[in-house]
Amino acid sequence: MKIPFSPPDITEEEIQEVAEALRSGWITTGPKTKEFERKIADYCGVKRAVCLNSQTACAEMALRILGIGPGDEVITSAYTYTASASVICHVGARPVLVDTQADSLEMDYEALEKAVTEHTKAVIPVDIGGIPCDYDRIFSIAERKKALFRPANQLQEAMGRIAVCADAAHSFGAEWHGKKTGSIADFSSFSFHAVKNLTTAEGGALTWNPIPGIGDEDIYHQLQLYSLHGQSKDALAKTQLGAWEYDIAGPWYKCNMTDIMAAIGLAQLRRYEGLLMRRKEIIRQYDQVLRPVGVGTLEHYTSGCTSSGHLYLTWIPGISLEQRQEIIVKMAEAGVACNVHYKPLPMMTAYKNMGFDIKDYPNAYGHFVNEITLPLHTKLSDAEVTYVAETYASVVKPYIQKREKGTC
Repeated sequence: MKIPFSPPDITEEEIQEVAEALRSGWITTGPKTKEFERKIADYCGVKRAVCLNSQTACAEMALRILGIGPGDEVITSAYTYTASASVICHVGARPVLVDTQADSLEMDYEALEKAVTEHTKAVIPVDIGGIPCDYDRIFSIAERKKALFRPANQLQEAMGRIAVCADAAHSFGAEWHGKKTGSIADFSSFSFHAVKNLTTAEGGALTWNPIPGIGDEDIYHQLQLYSLHGQSKDALAKTQLGAWEYDIAGPWYKCNMTDIMAAIGLAQLRRYEGLLMRRKEIIRQYDQVLRPVGVGTLEHYTSGCTSSGHLYLTWIPGISLEQRQEIIVKMAEAGVACNVHYKPLPMMTAYKNMGFDIKDYPNAYGHFVNEITLPLHTKLSDAEVTYVAETYASVVKPYIQKREKGTC
């Protein structure tokens, strides 16, 4: 078998929706993008959503609308993809990286609380693998640290504390204590990249919860300005009779979603509950085979949390970096593409150059050393799922047995 890591699940339904967009004459931001925004908001249980060209753009626009910039600090996890931290740099603020917990990929919340200073304006928790963070703890920390908070614009003043801006790139469709991601954090940024559960090829969405004294429409309007050069009317609005004239409110950015992208998303959203259910089935099949042989896995489905099932991360106890590579090569030789999530940011050149040192993040490094991610996507057949699980079990079992015997 040849099993790719994460191909997009595209059907005739998506193709027909895109063809309709192409035939309509609207191929940039237009009616399908607006419809997709409405449906995303409805799905998440919020009043408004803005769809842009990436999760990165969404996360950055959230920081910009909050007025975060030079002199400010934003806290995020050391164990994540660069987009969680690079957006902090984009706005000129200083990223503050926090280690993970020893037995979890979530941030060490005690370390998070200690990291909050009078310069802290936001925290970016990361829902790795599609599992929501402990937002009760994060919000309680934000509340306890209110005395240190120094608001710098009207939105910050209305919030009165550091903002919780979730990196929900993995968790669209997840639930935490009965609430959908997108309606939990102050701001939530989703990814619809080609490898995500719901794709628009490239793309993302930003949702937010109500802020006292600030209108949702005002936030939506400002995000629209930021995402389209500060132009007071988008192309759709300019097509109304006699409505050619527009203003430039600020020299801002260009990161709008197109109707071609939104068309894919609309079809995906109609299929999405079935896609989530299939991911749940695959995770259960993997768990049944791999947990008995000693492979560590995440808890995707608990009494308080329903994951989006985005990634199937595993840990092989006690293996070295070299042994981890051996396992990945053996799986590739068997036709199964694997991956690693994630190489911690302090190990990357860009973040080393900022002064971060992986020695300060022992838990993140510990999670990284023996982590291997298996294919988890809705193009997998039951036979392929069985093949991946049984092949992986047979490959890793000798490494686990050696460790149990104390010979590795």
